[in-house]
Amino acid sequence: MKCRRCSKPAVINMRQHKLALCGDHFLEWIPAQTQRFIKKYEMFGSGKTILVAVSGGKDSLSLWDLLLRLGYEAQGLYIDLGISEEGYSSSSLAKVDRFVEKREGARLKVVDVKEEYGKTIPQLARERPGQKTCSLCGLVKRYIMNEAALEEGAILATGHNLDDEAAVLLQNVLHWQTGYLLRQAPVLLSTHPRLARKVKPFFRFYERETAAYAILRGIDYIYEECPFATGATTIFYKELLNRLEERSRGAKLQFYLSFLRAREKGLFLRRLPPQGAERISSVDERLELGECERCGQPTTAPGLCAFCRLWKVAEAEVR
Repeated sequence: MKCRRCSKPAVINMRQHKLALCGDHFLEWIPAQTQRFIKKYEMFGSGKTILVAVSGGKDSLSLWDLLLRLGYEAQGLYIDLGISEEGYSSSSLAKVDRFVEKREGARLKVVDVKEEYGKTIPQLARERPGQKTCSLCGLVKRYIMNEAALEEGAILATGHNLDDEAAVLLQNVLHWQTGYLLRQAPVLLSTHPRLARKVKPFFRFYERETAAYAILRGIDYIYEECPFATGATTIFYKELLNRLEERSRGAKLQFYLSFLRAREKGLFLRRLPPQGAERISSVDERLELGECERCGQPTTAPGLCAFCRLWKVAEAEVR
């Protein structure tokens, strides 16, 4: 197969776009498309620092690399979860450190969960057999990412790709989680002074495309999944969507973009009858946020936020 732009041998065939490209033209196409999405969805404001959450995987490191290539002031954030199983955390941090060493001016902020809060994620999970490790991990990472972005006065960028977004969307649709559906978007606005703006510049790229970018750019990333991700529901939903994609090319992209269009038209707004009236009106389902009495971060629960409740219990167990 030949590149559609220069007739050299193609390194990737993107069937959903009916586009095959050689290595050089693919490495031009990805940044151009990313910049187009950034502009279309107004992801970054002028003069704002971008904090890229990096895990050592292909998506986050590729995003950081690409934003630096585009000239953005982007620094990295690595959260050391203390996952010693299969040497996962140490290996992933080594990949991030190697990435930084090869890029002049790249700055990295590392938050060590055990050092900051007293326990690793696996330790927390072992003490709470009724809670899934991935759920605890997600709670801790979301809190730390938001806190770090606020400290830096930055916009938080994550490397979520189309496969990630479509899998989450499928899960939410199957359970009709309208609250989650309303909040799933390429740009999550700051709706509270203590809530950072979050963006997903890779949301329209298939996982194979971000992997191809990493390989062609010579990015050394960790291939292994987190040891605790085995059996995760999102992996199962990705497998289902991959089977659908095999039968109908572009299905994942169409599924997600159709959802965004429906979301923009207000399909997932909660409809409630106003008091004393028979007609139905649309009411934006926005959660009212208070502030955690311990840390000040926004929360929908009274008193302590979920993160502080988690560590309050952990501290009590230590005592």
